[in-house]
Amino acid sequence: MLSRFFKLHENGTTFGREIQAGVTTFAAMAYILAVNPAILANTGMDRAALVTVTAITAAVATAIMALLTNYPIALAPGMGINAFFTFTICLGSGVPWSEALGMVLVNGVIFLLLSVTGVRERIIAAIPHGLKVAVTCGIGFFIAFIGLKNGGVIVPNPATYVSHGNFASGPVALCLAGILLTAILIARRVPGAIVLSIAAVTLAGLFVTDGTGKHVASMPAALLSLPASPEPVFFKLTFQFLTTGAALKLALPLILTLLLVDMFDNIGTLIGVTKRAGFLRPDGTLPRAGRALVADSIATILSALCGTSTVVSYIESASGVEAGGRTGLTTLTTAALMLLALFFTPLILAVPAVATAPALVIVGVFMMQSVTEIDMTDFRTAMPAVLTIIAIPLTSSIAEGIGLGLIGAALLAVATGEPRRLTATGYFVAGIFFLSFFKLPPF
Repeated sequence: MLSRFFKLHENGTTFGREIQAGVTTFAAMAYILAVNPAILANTGMDRAALVTVTAITAAVATAIMALLTNYPIALAPGMGINAFFTFTICLGSGVPWSEALGMVLVNGVIFLLLSVTGVRERIIAAIPHGLKVAVTCGIGFFIAFIGLKNGGVIVPNPATYVSHGNFASGPVALCLAGILLTAILIARRVPGAIVLSIAAVTLAGLFVTDGTGKHVASMPAALLSLPASPEPVFFKLTFQFLTTGAALKLALPLILTLLLVDMFDNIGTLIGVTKRAGFLRPDGTLPRAGRALVADSIATILSALCGTSTVVSYIESASGVEAGGRTGLTTLTTAALMLLALFFTPLILAVPAVATAPALVIVGVFMMQSVTEIDMTDFRTAMPAVLTIIAIPLTSSIAEGIGLGLIGAALLAVATGEPRRLTATGYFVAGIFFLSFFKLPPF
């Protein structure tokens, strides 16, 4: 039955190969079960509950994608968007996490409407390719920066803003060793390299102390347990930002940025993974693209209701494709393993920040690899792109990075006599950011 439903024969694959590919995809992205709770817990959310909702949303969203599209693409709370949720919306703008979840839900509903009406594709087409790539690279720098900060590799400095930490301290040395180990494993194409590195650094942390004599990691009370209750974050979203003009004025740019980042992230992943799997048509279009976008939109709504940041398609799905995965059975296997991982919550909670920090750095490197797609020979493309890449980590705001890049692209296009380099939609979005930056009405 599964063979017929997922059309294994038509896609040139087998049941065993699909299961193996699903395990490969899970191994490549299982780090999110430790990293996402570690990031979102900075907002005051319950970390144990976050482990549960991360696994549940990843499993359900991945299953939806598998059943609706029959694509080997897994989903989970997105790296980059979880950092934006935590450090820009909550900590940077002072928005309570329950309100931020409300914004994620609004984003998801808008996303769904844009997907079913076809507007989503037009908005994406309005952003120049160089800026789309720059956003991905800038988020990569931002994530890597957060990883280095969490590992103590970089620290605040009143004279130079940032400086390196004490490399001789146990936690920092462990973090650096973790980065090197992960890089070596990935370079040698070892499956599940990031997960193996997290496990190795966690084990080493049992024997390494920090400056106070406390061990970096501690043994969990048990290896297996029932999943932690999601109640502390489940259905806890609020919508006070819709009740007053001042609150809505703060929320609008944040919701817009969630939309833009989510769109770029998912479309890029869909194209990248399906291209490797051979699904893209010669004209560059993707069969069942509408279903894939709807599945992603439903997943975003689900993530807000469950209590986590936006769920996105994962580029790590490419590892399953490389292992031979060609259908939704691959990702249905990944979804099942996500649920099984819930019973290992004590192990996940035992992972210290210095063990997940290298994962952030390495994921950041992956996201920066697309920088070669930016045409640096054309200054009208290069300047806005570089401005975006620099601004995102330096302002700790993906929103401001996108806004500055779009404004720069719009001004250069008009000033050089080539206004058609941007569409009307592109100028409209740039105008919104311009009004926001300079606090002009309605901001």
